[in-house]
Amino acid sequence: MAERRFHPAPRVSRPGTPPSSPWAAGRRSFPLAAHADAIRFTDAGRVRALEPGLRATLQEAIGYADAGLRPPQEASALELPVELSEALGADPELAAAFHAFTPGRKKSYVLHLRSAKKPATRVARLLRKRDHILAGKGATER
Repeated sequence: MAERRFHPAPRVSRPGTPPSSPWAAGRRSFPLAAHADAIRFTDAGRVRALEPGLRATLQEAIGYADAGLRPPQEASALELPVELSEALGADPELAAAFHAFTPGRKKSYVLHLRSAKKPATRVARLLRKRDHILAGKGATER
């Protein structure tokens, strides 16, 4: 079986990273990384060949964990369907209840409404779910 090669995903250097670190160049230095946080091996010899770099990376990760540092999370803005935006603008009670939701519950309603192809269906779903929203329930809760 032929060895599969994966290219490492680009990664932003972490502050205070020493120049010899795999993070220093902004990418992992391991050729078989399919993801910035994963390394795939096809045989044990490859592990032995990369052992010094693997140990250094693990020690670096342990240092970050001991210091309580976590990678930054990118906040994504949720685009509301037009029908939902209009309903929230017209009904302050609905808007207050919707904005009190957790991001996951907001997203569940957005996905539920976006799955409808026709605007009339989205409006009908929104009218049916109004009481659920006011009760603080998610789109899939009963």
